[in-house]
Amino acid sequence: MWIIFGVIAIISTFVNLYLYKVGRDYKLAMALALSFTALTICADYSYLTRWVIEEDWAALSDVIPGMARAFWFLTIVSILLNIAPIFLERKYRKVTRV
Repeated sequence: MWIIFGVIAIISTFVNLYLYKVGRDYKLAMALALSFTALTICADYSYLTRWVIEEDWAALSDVIPGMARAFWFLTIVSILLNIAPIFLERKYRKVTRV
């Protein structure tokens, strides 16, 4: 499930950037992308709880360190990409006011 949410988050991010580029309202796509990013992390956390319940400590010790770093990196990238249009829009407004 977390893979599906992740793919939807990535697609929504590209839709967000595309809508900004063509001058359309991008805020719904931004909200969807950030929401699906959060759902991806929640779904993966739920998936990992299965290993805890089964006491599969070897699997947890193999997977979690790498996944934690990947999720931190990908979540930060997702946030930055999705809020970039807001900052670009503000910068453009400042330039046109002068």
